[in-house]
Amino acid sequence: MAQRALLLVNRHARRGGADLAEAIERLQQSGVDVVPEAVEQSWDLADTIRQHRNQVDQVIVAGGDGTLNWAIEGLLDTQLPLGVLPLGTANDLARTLGIPLTLPEACDVIIQGNCQRIDLGWVNNRYFFNTGSLGLTVQISRKLSREAKHRWGVLAYGMTGFQILRESPPFWAELRLDGGTVHRLRSVLIVVANGRYWGGRLTIAPDASVCDQRLHICSLNIEHWWQFVPTLPALWSGKYGDYSEWIQGFECQEVEIRTLTPYDINTDGESTAQTPAHFRVVPSALSVFVP
Repeated sequence: MAQRALLLVNRHARRGGADLAEAIERLQQSGVDVVPEAVEQSWDLADTIRQHRNQVDQVIVAGGDGTLNWAIEGLLDTQLPLGVLPLGTANDLARTLGIPLTLPEACDVIIQGNCQRIDLGWVNNRYFFNTGSLGLTVQISRKLSREAKHRWGVLAYGMTGFQILRESPPFWAELRLDGGTVHRLRSVLIVVANGRYWGGRLTIAPDASVCDQRLHICSLNIEHWWQFVPTLPALWSGKYGDYSEWIQGFECQEVEIRTLTPYDINTDGESTAQTPAHFRVVPSALSVFVP
């Protein structure tokens, strides 16, 4: 039986100008009737999904992690399964789910029709697929230009991060895990992750999964910018043991984060909340096509 798919395209994504005609043809030849909708404003994604709830069987989002984030509310309301065509810079959700980063292969994942329920993260009434973070990542998002992302891809995050670290002092934060244990930290970056990957190629924890009903936390507790360099292998692998002085990792189902002054929080790269913050995992919230 033919499936009807709403295809949402973010033309402002890093590869948003990619020719999707071949992808649409590939899907349609395999029995997926595609209804394409180009979205200019990210906040229109959820309403567009709601408007098509009785007209389609699935939603395909062509864009990056930020675009996917804006689609969450519509996907939750309709419970339509999600297909991902990764067109962003980091593509953390696609990497976590094992979805290929090339359009033809990503289309094949949708065509195969293998669906999996995945968890979501939640912070202060805002959902996220991958991460909620404060500190360095927020400052990078503010400073990083669209032109730099288009030119350098994931490398642009690292280059901008080094510049900011030279100018930004650490901040004090208090983390209360699962309503009990309290950790007080002096950090430059705190990442609360629902999935495995963040920042394009970095690993929050080797065994982290969007299906494990857990949040995984990384706190980068360095005092000087040059200390970031030796921590890179640990941040890449998610194994922090040899760098416990500079990196701390935690695991929980919910965490409260307080700072001395309000700090902005990015969810999937979009600035959406502030401290004090209450994070929690939302188990098995959505269906996504996976390999």
